[in-house]
Amino acid sequence: MAGLPSPVARARAFTAAALADWPWLDPGQADDTVLLVAELVANAVLHADGPLELVLDASPARLRIEVSDSSSVLPTPREPHRAGLPGGHGLFIVRRVADQWGAAPHSHGKSVWAEIDSRPADQAPRQSADLP
Repeated sequence: MAGLPSPVARARAFTAAALADWPWLDPGQADDTVLLVAELVANAVLHADGPLELVLDASPARLRIEVSDSSSVLPTPREPHRAGLPGGHGLFIVRRVADQWGAAPHSHGKSVWAEIDSRPADQAPRQSADLP
């Protein structure tokens, strides 16, 4: 409908307002979080019948974003990513910005989620790999 904000614009505004109430999140992460929400909601608009639900779940360790839609088709990133071509950039952005991401089917479609570590880098758990 003309004059009504799009689901992406509403999701961005909701997220920005929620993040303003959560002082423990690093201010630099707020832009990344709004970007992740915009990409996940845009994908629900483009590849399903739009988003059913947006959930922001904050804990001391991380912020989890979940966008549910009515499609049962799980997302797959376009490989290889082609920066010069239109389309196919949403999941590339999600993979680059989020610390983790994934998708899970549910009874009404699926949820696509992304997580951002909310702890300062010096408090984040360290990951290591065994090298030969």
